[in-house]
Amino acid sequence: MNIGYACLTVGVLDTKLKTCSLKNASNEHLISLIGSNLDSLNNMLSYNIKNGIKLFRISSDIIPFGSHEVNNVRWWEIFSEQLKNIGNKAKENKIRLSMHPGQYTVLNSPDKLVVERAIKDLQYHEKFLSSLNLGKESKIILHIGGVYGDKSNAIKRFIKQYHLLDENIRNRLVIENDDRQYTIKDVLSIGESEGIPVVFDNLHNEVNSDNTHSQFEWINLCRKTWKIEDGVQKIHYSQQAYDKRVGSHSSTLDVEKFINFYKNLLYDDIDIMVEVKDKNLSAIKCINAIDAPKIQNLEKEWTRYKYLVLEHSPRIYNEIRQLLKLKDSYPVSTFYKLIDEALEIPVSSGNAVNAAQHVWGYVSKLADEKTCQIFKRSLEKVNQGGSINTIKRQIWKLVISQKQEYLLDSLYFI
Repeated sequence: MNIGYACLTVGVLDTKLKTCSLKNASNEHLISLIGSNLDSLNNMLSYNIKNGIKLFRISSDIIPFGSHEVNNVRWWEIFSEQLKNIGNKAKENKIRLSMHPGQYTVLNSPDKLVVERAIKDLQYHEKFLSSLNLGKESKIILHIGGVYGDKSNAIKRFIKQYHLLDENIRNRLVIENDDRQYTIKDVLSIGESEGIPVVFDNLHNEVNSDNTHSQFEWINLCRKTWKIEDGVQKIHYSQQAYDKRVGSHSSTLDVEKFINFYKNLLYDDIDIMVEVKDKNLSAIKCINAIDAPKIQNLEKEWTRYKYLVLEHSPRIYNEIRQLLKLKDSYPVSTFYKLIDEALEIPVSSGNAVNAAQHVWGYVSKLADEKTCQIFKRSLEKVNQGGSINTIKRQIWKLVISQKQEYLLDSLYFI
């Protein structure tokens, strides 16, 4: 079983994707952005390799305006060597890559122009995955689209347009249930009749449900649509955000809920894409929750979280320190529950100053007198109710210039 995340890597240096406005999308500028984004993708893969993450969804924004007529850059030729190297890196490390066009890529629209744009977008996504020289197991996930007052005819239009797609797109395409229009039963009927693999999304099923089967029975039925050449079955897993509209992804994952979901799966050979705001952070949470119990995994996590937790709650900071002293146990649920609890607590100026002073200790010995004086004045402003962000930026610059490895991975700065 592999667990992965989508598009962006949180708290990792040099992984940000760049874009531009339409009016600034000159060929020269686009080439510069594409080169930068491919470097970022390469860095994301390095992070995933380091952390044992074998599943990753590439953002559609990797090539700015990838399917728009403004972009006539032959990026697949200009960056062919870099693309090939990225693909080889993924394959050598057994990282499965995928892509997921956005909500405006609608094959079953009655508007021909919308369908034409959707086809161009699918062509772009397929070209990018093929430029990485990836096999059919690297998929493009797509929703069925709209209903337009007549679901039966809308499904017929989707099927018709699907069969008009190039074979190389059809070989990659998989379909997913959504949170408003098409239930898993609807999508599965299309997948079964047309030979299209189906991705089950648990939160979409909760919001737009079909209760003729349990979610785990639906997952098992979807499994039968995946052929050997499609790779291992994929599903999407997310949790409802408590304070957002129904169907919104949570900011982080509750590990206990994920463990309960995992325990009820009928088999282990399945890939789980977690869809959550904190991306890789929750992916690692879930990996640690079901992986072989090693206290070292939690200790490694603690090095990333500790000063962020300290900033929110010194009490919980000390609780976690005591928890990790129990070397013969593996308190993974308690560990993450305490972190989640801490991050819900508002940061007070006193706690902000306390945490900043701890982190400052790593860089202060190599800082010049002027920098030290600026830090002291900034601390005074925070004590008077000012923002801690200025101090964080000051320390972060020193962390980078001094190459403080221990702090480069710290989530304190995000």
